[in-house]
Parts: sequence; C-alpha cells; structure tokens
Amino acid sequence: MIPRVVIAAASSGAGKTTVASGLIGALRARGDVVQGFKVGPDYIDPSYHALASGRPGRNLDAFLSGPELLAPLVRHGSQGADIAVIEGVMGLFDGASGRGELASTAQAAKLLDAPVILVVDGSAMARSAAALIHGFRSFDPDLTLGGVIFNRVGSDAHEQLLREAAAAVPGGPVRVLGALRRDQRLAAPERHLGLTPVSEREPRARAALDSLSAAVAAQVDLAAVSALARSARQQPGLSWSADGGPRESQAPIAIARGPAFSFHYQENLELLAGAGAELVAFDPTVDEHLPEGTDGLILAGGFPEIYGAELSANTSLRCEITALAAAGAPILAECGGLLYLGQELDGHEMCGVLPLRARMTERLTLGYREATAATATPWLAAGALLRGHEFHYSQVEPVAGNGLRRAWNLSAHGRTRQDGAVVGGIQAGYLHVHWAAYPELAAGFVAAAARSAVAAGARRP
Repeated sequence: MIPRVVIAAASSGAGKTTVASGLIGALRARGDVVQGFKVGPDYIDPSYHALASGRPGRNLDAFLSGPELLAPLVRHGSQGADIAVIEGVMGLFDGASGRGELASTAQAAKLLDAPVILVVDGSAMARSAAALIHGFRSFDPDLTLGGVIFNRVGSDAHEQLLREAAAAVPGGPVRVLGALRRDQRLAAPERHLGLTPVSEREPRARAALDSLSAAVAAQVDLAAVSALARSARQQPGLSWSADGGPRESQAPIAIARGPAFSFHYQENLELLAGAGAELVAFDPTVDEHLPEGTDGLILAGGFPEIYGAELSANTSLRCEITALAAAGAPILAECGGLLYLGQELDGHEMCGVLPLRARMTERLTLGYREATAATATPWLAAGALLRGHEFHYSQVEPVAGNGLRRAWNLSAHGRTRQDGAVVGGIQAGYLHVHWAAYPELAAGFVAAAARSAVAAGARRP
C-alpha cells in the first residue's frame, strides 16, 4: 500500500483541514503526487484536498462502507500517487455515537496501519500540551502516534514553550514535525454546515491554498512527514473496483453540480460510469436546459438554500425537470435535491415535482442511519437495507392530503422514522449514501435510465 499518514486532532476545530490541505499542497509543490482522503462522510473538506492535490478528493468511512473496504478504497484511490494524506474526523477517538471506535479516525488509522500526526491547537496552552499529547498517545496502545504539528502558534517564544512540552511528555518525547503560526488569512470561511465549499470560492480558495502551502513548507518538516508516511507497513491486498463488467447499455445521466449541488462521492460517480453511464454535468443555477438526451438525473446535496433565488429564476430548467419526471425517468435526489424538487424553499418556487414545502431551521439533524427502502424504485427493491447519513438544517412539510409514499425508514439509537418520498421514477430524501459497498445501486440506476430511454424512444443511435 502507498506511503500514508493520518492527520488527527483532539477535537473538531483544531485545524485538521488547514494542516492536511497545506501538507498536500506543499508536498505537491516539491514534486510528489499526493492523494487526499477524508475520514467520515464529509463532502466539503475533500473539495479542498482536491484543489490542493489536483486529484479527486475521497472519503473513508467504516460505518458507510464497512471496515473491510477501507484498505481496498485507499489502494484504488491512490493509484498513481506517491503518498496519501488522510484527514481525520472530529477528535481522534470520536466515531459513530454509541458504537465504540467504529468510524473513528483511530479505527481508520489502525485498519490502514498508518502513523498518526496529532494537530494540537496551541493558541491557549503551553506546558499543558504535554498532558494532552500524553493522553492521546497512551489511550490506545495499538495506535502509532508519529509526531505532532502545533497550530495557531503565537510567536517564537510560544513555539519554544510548546516544543519543551512535547519533549516532556511522560514515557518519552514526542517529535514536533512543525509549528504553524496563527494567521487568519489562511483560514477558510465557515457557515452552518462547516467550511464554505471550494465550488463557491475557487479563485479565493486557490490563492489562500497557495499561501497555506507555502506556510506549511516553511514551518513543517516535510522530509520528516514523508519519512513517517514511508514507515507505514506494507499491506498487500486487492483494490476496490468500480468496473461493472460488460456494459449491456449506455445511458446519458445528468449530474447536477455547481455551487448549489456539490456533494458527490467520487466512488458513486465512478460506479455509475462503470455501469455504463455517460455522466454529463450541469449547473442548475445558470444552465437553462438539461444536457441533451438525458435519460436519468442525479440531484445531489449541497446548498440550494443559499441559491434559492437563482434556482427559482431558472424556470426553463425547472420545467424540463418536471417533464423528465412526468416521463418516468429515474431521478435520485439527496438532501439538497429533495429541497429542489419540492414546491418551494423558504418562499422561493422550486420544481414542484414533489408535494412538499421546505424551510430552513436552526436545528441541526446529523448522524449515521440504518436505512430500509420503504418503497420500491426502478433501481431498488422495497426492504433493501443499507447505511447512510444525514446532515441538514432544513425541514420538509408535506402538502396536506398528498398521500406520499415514503422513501426510507431510518433507524438510529433505537428510534425509527420515515424520510423522503417516492413518486413515479423519483426517489428523494435526506439520506446520503456512499455506494462503495452497494455497487448494485449504480448498476440498477443506469439500467433504469436505459429502460426509460427505450420506452420513450429516446435512446441515442
């Protein structure tokens, strides 16, 4: 397996994405081909990894895909790369609530036999850093803590105090691989779901990333980081594959992208292509028509609430989506796509395909879900079991008396509730699914699109 290192922290907000993206950019600048991975279901951080590396950002989630797929996914995603930088999720030992270490950064590091670099926010501590580092090194003896990078360091004197703390850790000193100075110019803006996605600020994000990469190159020992990554034990084994085998059909499938719909797992797209889909991207905020010959449509999550006015004003596209739905073409909508297919979102008129109204709230719905398909779709049987996650502040309310068939029964912490809707060839809900463990979803969706095209007499020659 590729040389690899995991970037972890004591908690969210310590600067993992800053350090990971800066490392990717700095290593790339010196000639390495770097693959970024994100532990957990996050969509936004991988967009910064992708910008820094020039390669697709990828996710590793032991809950969504199963622990057994993490190593195969790393082998697949890092093909052609020299080193993998794996950014953790939350605190090092935080994972799926109530399930021990499942889906934690620590579990991923152990499954991949990868050394950990602990990012320590030094902005409000000095000698106490020794106690923090000691606790994280000693908590799980099966984990390899290879060093620390101090973040938000105030001065040379502050850095010296932190280095002395690392040298005084009980059980032996811990290597300091770098100390990044406090600099607000290097921070990415945030809003209700975390960092603002790259798709909304790419020129500014690229400029900030260039500055961050230069800062990391100057303040982090890149040679030591590379040596630590190379110390990871070889793990021979199979790679995950998106190849669906012989393609009996090919179908143009429109993929909503742009700033309002940017939440895509790379493996999902690869599985669709491997099943015979011709993936054609479009931006619902500006493109007035669906891609020519569209046989199926995927509306991913994102931030339609930020672009409600633009989406509402694009009446020609909304009409085409309505017509596609009326023709029975398969349409998969996750989270943001669910809001877009409804009648309105915070007063903005949407596609009107689903008898739902959506509004933003101040309450966050977040977590992993065990999901059962409540209603069959052209690509999924009723009763099918899979795992996914939710992450949203919005709420949908059915229009009175609509008699909707629900998409999912979602279970978590002993409670079950319904989610989304199935109407014709549409499956829409808040549930996000990483398809790496469910390749049949992609194959079924592409087959449904091909059948829809044949039925409509719309297959390309």
